[in-house]
Amino acid sequence: MRADNIHHLTEAARRRGQTTRHRAVAALRRMETSGLPVTIDALAREAGVSRSWIYSQPDLRAEATRLRDRPRPATGRAVPERQRASDASLLRRVEVATQRIHDLETDNKRLRAALAEALGEQRAAHARRPQRDTPRPRVSSPTRTS
Repeated sequence: MRADNIHHLTEAARRRGQTTRHRAVAALRRMETSGLPVTIDALAREAGVSRSWIYSQPDLRAEATRLRDRPRPATGRAVPERQRASDASLLRRVEVATQRIHDLETDNKRLRAALAEALGEQRAAHARRPQRDTPRPRVSSPTRTS
């Protein structure tokens, strides 16, 4: 008769379940602290478990849903203080952009006036040409025979 070794299998399954749960919880915490979007699919990939397993864990699923639905800051990550633009710098950028827009508008007006003048000259030249009712016959050049 064989020895009853079922307790070894039961213990191995329990340890595997605990390890899987620890991986999923650790992945959830990493995603939370890094600011990554938390979805069931992303959590499953990060933890190396199946989505169906996460759905079978009500507490993990609830935590993932809570983190997914949490309000996010509008700007994302905060820019370090030394990298932020000063008010004077931002004002200068607006001034430069405003001047550039003004220059482009002036240039646009000048180009429109030049185009209108060129089109007017083209129309006037076309009006001065005599109009013919019949097309001019084509004159072919004489060919030489050697």
